[in-house]
Amino acid sequence: MKLITTAALVLAATTSAWADTTVTLDFEGATGFVNPIADFYNGGTDSLGNSGANFGVSFTDAAVGLSNDAAGPYYLNAPTAGTVLVAMDQTATMNVASGFTGQLTFWYSSAVNTLDAVNIYSGLNSTGTLLASASLFGNASVGCTDLAFCRFDLTSVKFAGVAQSVNFGGNALFVAYDNIGLNISAVPELDTYALLAAGLVAVAFVKRRQQG
Repeated sequence: MKLITTAALVLAATTSAWADTTVTLDFEGATGFVNPIADFYNGGTDSLGNSGANFGVSFTDAAVGLSNDAAGPYYLNAPTAGTVLVAMDQTATMNVASGFTGQLTFWYSSAVNTLDAVNIYSGLNSTGTLLASASLFGNASVGCTDLAFCRFDLTSVKFAGVAQSVNFGGNALFVAYDNIGLNISAVPELDTYALLAAGLVAVAFVKRRQQG
């Protein structure tokens, strides 16, 4: 009985280690005026040397951070005020090597209506199968007159399968994004594999004892 309990605990710990992680990318700390976000969320830094939490998420050079500064402000009423994401051209892409599932959520402020502004792909760098697209309403100044970009709305895009990248390049320069939420797939590390192996060995040993 003790061996069975131990094996169960090991396997339970392994399952927990594989649990997916829900994260929000708010871009706070990635400061500057249209500076590439790069590896800010990937264990590295943005183009100015700032670093955030390591979520295994990277951005191509056309995906930049925009912060209000002395020459601004450039936007108002974002869910987190420090920095937003802006696409400089159609190649602006977020990559998640381990993949993410279920849905993508984000806040946006768009100057005009944009068909298929955000596209989710099964492969890295906007490759593979197109899993879902989101069209955006031109909401940037609806109900406010402070600035050209003074309203942000929350939207979500559901999809099936595992995605590895999101292209934000539709209507580049005319949309600001903030607080991107995604459910990142867990990637077992070496110690997790060792833990799983130990659990399987324990289960096999218990079964062999019972049969004996």
